[in-house]
Amino acid sequence: MKRRDFIQKTSAGALVAIGGFGLTSFTTSTKISKITILHTNDVHSYIDTFGPNEGRNANKGGVARRASLIESIRNENPNTLLLDAGDIFEGTPYFNYYGGELELKLMSKLKYDASTIGNHDFANGLDGLLAQYPHKDFPFLIANYDFSNTILNTHTKPYQIFIKDHIKIGVFGLGIELEGLVLKSLYKETKYLDPVEMAQEMAKILKDDEKCDLIICLSHLGYEYRNESNKICDLKLAAATKDIDLIIGGHTHTFLKKPTIVENIEGKNMLVNQVGCYGIYLGKIDFYFDTDKNKSANGTSIIV
Repeated sequence: MKRRDFIQKTSAGALVAIGGFGLTSFTTSTKISKITILHTNDVHSYIDTFGPNEGRNANKGGVARRASLIESIRNENPNTLLLDAGDIFEGTPYFNYYGGELELKLMSKLKYDASTIGNHDFANGLDGLLAQYPHKDFPFLIANYDFSNTILNTHTKPYQIFIKDHIKIGVFGLGIELEGLVLKSLYKETKYLDPVEMAQEMAKILKDDEKCDLIICLSHLGYEYRNESNKICDLKLAAATKDIDLIIGGHTHTFLKKPTIVENIEGKNMLVNQVGCYGIYLGKIDFYFDTDKNKSANGTSIIV
C-alpha cells in the first residue's frame, strides 16, 4: 500500500467527518456533545523533563508537565479520556531500578483510563509485568494476545466501555508480533492472534453488541513500514477494517502533527494518530456528536 494513498488531509482545528457523517445537522439549537481523547505512546520510562543541553528534545517532556497539561484540559472538558498505546517500560534507569513500579504509579496518579501492552513492556518477562499490577489503577487492554497458558491469564481485558456525556465509548487494544522482538523466555506461551481479524471482531462486538457510539483502537503495531510491504501497520489496519473511528498508535515512534485520515474498507473516514515517544507530545482529539450521534473530529499534537 503506497504512502500517497494515506496523505494527511486535515489541518489542526479543521473538522473531519467520521464514519461518513458530517456536521450538516448541527445548528445553533442542536446540543453538541464534545468528547476529548488524550493519548501518549512509547514513553519508555522517561519521567523527567529533558535537560537544556539534550539536543532536539531539550526542555521538553516530563510527567509533571504532562500532569499539568492534562489537568487543564480536563478542567476545560470533564468528558475526557486519557489513553496510552504501550511501551510504558524500559529506556531510563528508573525502569532498571524500580522495574516499572514508578511508571505505573505515576500513570495512575495522572488517572489514565486504559493502556495497551507494547513489546518493551515484556522487558522483565511476564512475571515482572504481573508483579507491577498492584501499582496501577487502569486496565491493560489487549485483544490479540492469548495469555490463557500464562500467568497473565485473566489479568488483561480485550476491551473496555466508557460513558461520557451519554456517549458510549468502546476501547480495545492490539499488540505487535513478539517473535523476533522479544525473547521467547520473556513472553513464554503467549499466542499472537491476527490483528486484522481481532480488530474486526472487536469492532463488531463494540458496535453491534455493546452499541458504542465511538470505537477506539489502542495499537502497538506501528504506523507504517515502507520497506516491509507484508507487515501489518496502523494504516493497513485502518484500510482493512470498518466501524473503528480512531486508531491511537505506537511502536514506530512516529511524530504526527495531526491525525491522518484513512478511508476504511467501506470508504468511510477514520483517524490514525501517534505522538512520537518519550512523552514529548500529548495527543488531543476532540469528537463532536449531535443529538443523532452523527460525529466529526479534529486533532492535534501538543508539545509538553
